[in-house]
Amino acid sequence: MSTFDPDTVVRPDIAAMEPYEPIVPFEVLSERLGRPAAEIVKLDANENVYGPSPGARAALAEAGTLHIYPDPEANALRDALAQYTGVSRERLLAGAGADELIDLVLRAILEPGDGVLNCPPSFGMYPFSTVVNRGKLIAVPRDPHFHPDLAGIEAAAERARAKVIFICSPNNPDGSVLGDEALRRLLRLPLLVILDEAYVEFSGGSRITWVREHENLVVLRTFSKWAGLAGLRVGYGAFPEWLMPHLWKIKQPYNVNVAAEVAARASLAERAWLEKKIAAIVAERERLERRLGNFTFLRPFPSRSNFVLCRVRGRDARELKRALELEGILVRYFAKPGLDNCIRISAGRPADTDRLLATLERLA
Repeated sequence: MSTFDPDTVVRPDIAAMEPYEPIVPFEVLSERLGRPAAEIVKLDANENVYGPSPGARAALAEAGTLHIYPDPEANALRDALAQYTGVSRERLLAGAGADELIDLVLRAILEPGDGVLNCPPSFGMYPFSTVVNRGKLIAVPRDPHFHPDLAGIEAAAERARAKVIFICSPNNPDGSVLGDEALRRLLRLPLLVILDEAYVEFSGGSRITWVREHENLVVLRTFSKWAGLAGLRVGYGAFPEWLMPHLWKIKQPYNVNVAAEVAARASLAERAWLEKKIAAIVAERERLERRLGNFTFLRPFPSRSNFVLCRVRGRDARELKRALELEGILVRYFAKPGLDNCIRISAGRPADTDRLLATLERLA
């Protein structure tokens, strides 16, 4: 009889960790609700409701090299990104979404027990990837208005000898923006600052060119939101020169697939079309923020992204989320420190906003 014991194989910290909870797949919810997909208003995952540009769709249809491995360095995409961002291609690295790049940086720099500063509530992949890479997560909570506690960060950085801090701007899930002086203050700390700009196209004011002046700054971006390519998983980052050789060494060789690369390049060539859709999404975000404030049971927070976070007052947010779901409207529900009894609503088309508001009126 074999003496193999599977309980001794998996790392104890992995066995004990809580799994990341992604959004339930659209098809699964459609079947669960008994509604055709066309009848569902999906406002739960901050996706771009307008989808890819016509040029990106055409590029996908015409891609003729799907049977050939992609360029492991994504050179054509990095050339296009250099023109788009103003950062030299030597500092740019593409990935299977910004999520892969979060993991890649931590794999390159963390030894077991190294400190990683996080400012919750924020994006869940920062603590997830920290734990997977055997880092020590150090939480410095934001204030009630979701501003980072800069003094607390400075104290924690010194006390815990942290190596890295994650800052999301605009922040997910509230949409607040980190100011230039606050970022400069963080950059004066002796740690690597990873600035996640996944939603920056909806707010403007990217700091990606700052990597040229700051050796301890990484800026991450994605095509998932503004370009409508969430399903293709393509992101990129600008990195310090000293870090790039190490990232190249440990990166998976073919991490950006052919379809993702051609669609991303086509999106960069069709920015005017996408910028009109971004403007439409921002207009709906602003309308959402105004109109949601008229409901006594909702407190919307100011947002510079493509979503609006609301604290639910006087009723249960989970029940409100479920009531909307039964009406075919999907929103995100939160119940954790800093986000107790909250829902987050992505900005959609005007008709999506109209249906949401009419449904909330009936549920009031």
